[in-house]
Amino acid sequence: MQLEEILRLADEMDASDIHLVAGQPPTVRVHQVIQPLDLPDLDGDQAWAMFRQMASKEAQRIFDDSKDADFSFQIEGFARYRVNAHMQGGQVGMALRTIKTQVPPLEKLSLPEVIARLTYLPRGLVLVTGDTGSGKSTTLAAMIDAMNQRYAKHIITLEDPVEYQFESKRCLIEQRELGRDMPTFSSGLKHALRQDPDIILVGEMRDLETTALAISAAETGHLVLSTLHTVNASQTVERIVDMYPAGQQNQIRAMLAGTLQAVVSQTLFTRKDQPGMIPAVETLLATPAVRNLIREARTFEIPNVIETNRAMGMCSLDTSISELYFNGHIGKEDAIAQAVHPDKLSRLLAA
Repeated sequence: MQLEEILRLADEMDASDIHLVAGQPPTVRVHQVIQPLDLPDLDGDQAWAMFRQMASKEAQRIFDDSKDADFSFQIEGFARYRVNAHMQGGQVGMALRTIKTQVPPLEKLSLPEVIARLTYLPRGLVLVTGDTGSGKSTTLAAMIDAMNQRYAKHIITLEDPVEYQFESKRCLIEQRELGRDMPTFSSGLKHALRQDPDIILVGEMRDLETTALAISAAETGHLVLSTLHTVNASQTVERIVDMYPAGQQNQIRAMLAGTLQAVVSQTLFTRKDQPGMIPAVETLLATPAVRNLIREARTFEIPNVIETNRAMGMCSLDTSISELYFNGHIGKEDAIAQAVHPDKLSRLLAA
């Protein structure tokens, strides 16, 4: 059994993820459903051979040291993959996330029109949030590609690992990978500020130092795009504030109020009207009212501001979910299961 055979079968099924585990058949995730391929079980030797085929020498060294490694793998002209290799049951296991080689245009992603407007921002902080597999990387890649076609600017991306590979069009784009090109996100971001960037993509604001540097970069006139694993806008603000010691939280609220431009929170659904996935999207825009709520630690009022400013392009997650349901894109059970307020949404969908 060859690795390329498995990956091509997965591609034909439009799989988002491929799991290679010794003692089990290759397994894929298609539209959020896990299913085994009609292939024999992998044995340990096959699994190790596939790991060595995909992992660079550096990734193999990291794996030998820590029993876990994240890296990217590419079959030229076919596809790229984000790979996690790990030990389980004394054997190597691998989870591969498919990364399409072509960056999809924003208009093909079923996103609200306001997302395209964010690509015209000259500076500030834009956060795209959601669970793992919610499409955050694809949304950010499409935003970068839109700016790449429109502006003559310098874009630096800091990623773990590099996912979509950009071709410099009107912009000069540099893509730096964690481990290969920089030791940490915070180190990469600190040095990126000395490399004359206009736009910086930070793969994830995963610690205090990276978060502080990202906010500082936005304060000094750069457009900074990043992600967090949060499910809505108000939780995103609180997660950032909670990273800081109590004595610094008022200061960071003031800084965040001054730099935040938007929070986009995504949840993916399996479509019922056709094959594929579709996102429900909560959008918060940093109006003067929103900035005051952040500054005054009244983030619990953000959902009300979102609901009363729909004309500006704001939308709550539950409203977005209900629109997908009433437009026939998703089923009722899925809609209620993913809602922020399931009881309230259930009553709305039954009306």
